[in-house]
Amino acid sequence: MSAGTLLLWRHGRTAYNAAARLQGQIDIPLDDVGRWQARTAAAQIVERYEPTHIVVSDLGRAVETASFLARAAGIEAVVDPRVRERAFGEWEGLTHDELAGRWPEAFEAWRTGSDPAGVGAETRAQVAERAREAIEEHAASLDRSDTLVVVSHGAAIGVAAAALLGQEPHWRGLQGMHNAHWAELRPSSGDPSWRMSGYNLGPSHSVRSWNEGPSVPAEQADEETRDPS
Repeated sequence: MSAGTLLLWRHGRTAYNAAARLQGQIDIPLDDVGRWQARTAAAQIVERYEPTHIVVSDLGRAVETASFLARAAGIEAVVDPRVRERAFGEWEGLTHDELAGRWPEAFEAWRTGSDPAGVGAETRAQVAERAREAIEEHAASLDRSDTLVVVSHGAAIGVAAAALLGQEPHWRGLQGMHNAHWAELRPSSGDPSWRMSGYNLGPSHSVRSWNEGPSVPAEQADEETRDPS
């Protein structure tokens, strides 16, 4: 058996996302915009899919993102470190300009789809294997009536989605996932065993307005969405 719907949901925005710094496995929390994104997207996911199971990376930005969905759906999230973000070694915390300046050859290799050598980063294949294994294991314990939401990270989602679709880890057929957006997959009886029915899905905001955040302060937004009962 397998879950009938699989969502791969990226965490909300962090200060490193806003500054275009490579996070990797540095445990950066959500910023105020990221919390608004997670809360807004969680409401949409509950309305559209009625999730029954949540699996989440052990990094704080993913755990906090998952908490909004867990509360809205009335279910508990299960932490699985196998779906955490790709480790980028010495590159973590740096901008693209800093990487290009200090490791020009490795940065160009990474930018064009290869793995950077000599910086202590996980390979795409390593990340794809651990994430795919975790996702398929959790999905296999469910049935067609279930919706499994895996709360993870941009790089990890990209290679995991490629693996689930039967593609090589270096496949570049998917663009980067926006914060608090998701991919929707459904099981297939053939090969590959999953098919993608949607990618970079999210609430109906432009990318610019989504990244800028709400037009009212976070405290007021929380007050306005609070259950009056």
